[in-house]
Amino acid sequence: MSKLFYWSERLLQSLRTWVGIGLLCLVLSWSFPAQATSRITPQLEEQVLQIIREHPNVLIESVQAYQQQQQQKIKQAQQAFLQDLKTNPQIVIGESPSTGSAQSKTLLVEFSDFQCPYCAEANKTLKQLLAHQDNVKLVYKNLPLTAIHSNALPAATAAWAANQQGKFWEYHDALFTNQKQLAEALYLDIAKNLNLDLTKFERDRTLATPAIEKDIQLAEKLGVSGTPFLIMNSPGYSGVVQLSDIESILANAK
Repeated sequence: MSKLFYWSERLLQSLRTWVGIGLLCLVLSWSFPAQATSRITPQLEEQVLQIIREHPNVLIESVQAYQQQQQQKIKQAQQAFLQDLKTNPQIVIGESPSTGSAQSKTLLVEFSDFQCPYCAEANKTLKQLLAHQDNVKLVYKNLPLTAIHSNALPAATAAWAANQQGKFWEYHDALFTNQKQLAEALYLDIAKNLNLDLTKFERDRTLATPAIEKDIQLAEKLGVSGTPFLIMNSPGYSGVVQLSDIESILANAK
């Protein structure tokens, strides 16, 4: 990243939005505590922006300190997560769907989005992996990227409802197979094809949000920003892993 975009006039312009809300109030409160939040004028805003122009290092240092704090929090969360993978994997699994060997020495946690094309490709590879590896358990965590995938959350909700009837993985595979048709009609068709109780399916879809949100919050805590994202714990390895590296890691573990 460049030096905060070189602190150009473009950045100063963008700062107006949050300066007026946060930093401006803070600076004004130092001089006018009784009026800081109620009498922000264009003239006062320009004065604050001028201070920023003349002393950008103060803002740079504040942003850098905040970024360092956030990175430290993420690092600590990742270390705690990996420790749980080693010592108490059931904490990590929780109520998330899992498949593979119950006594597996290797746990693979996947954060995925049903509308992500890369996740669909990863699913094909993971299915092949599980087909000829008897010592791997795959755990599915939801990370619908709703900002770019409008159908990701509804699909995740439907899959969660299918899981309440023991059909998550079948539903999961059908969603990826028909990824270009993600829509309400597809969610119902898959449910019918899997002989789900449709009344329960519809009711459970309305109850899915807390579980999905829990996965999203975990992803944010761990600093996960894209999908598919894989975290692996196996003999001799623990941490974030690329899909292409999994088989070689398992081979080395043997």
